[in-house]
Amino acid sequence: MEPKARVTPEEFQRVDMRVGRIVAVDPFPEARKPSYKLTIDFGPLGMKRSSAAIRPWYEPNALIGRLVIAVVNLPVRRVAGFPSEVLVLGAIQPDGRVVLLQPDSEAELGSPIA
Repeated sequence: MEPKARVTPEEFQRVDMRVGRIVAVDPFPEARKPSYKLTIDFGPLGMKRSSAAIRPWYEPNALIGRLVIAVVNLPVRRVAGFPSEVLVLGAIQPDGRVVLLQPDSEAELGSPIA
């Protein structure tokens, strides 16, 4: 995958990435790609929902309680009628597999990523 266009530090700082904890995982058969509906607790920011196309690589039980990093200031995106409020971040592997990003130790929910 080719690198994307450069952004200024000011442009990058506008992206609000936060630590959240997955508290619920629901099936999402209506999605085009194999996905889950995630409910994520961001502490002081509250609960947010996200569509995540990660079903081939993650079982629901392995996701519950997991810390993730998500962009929380994007516009709501409707995915198969479902309002996805945040974008959970993952590293896309050459084979298409998604590896979710997470802090390497316990972090306070809602903590900003710098």
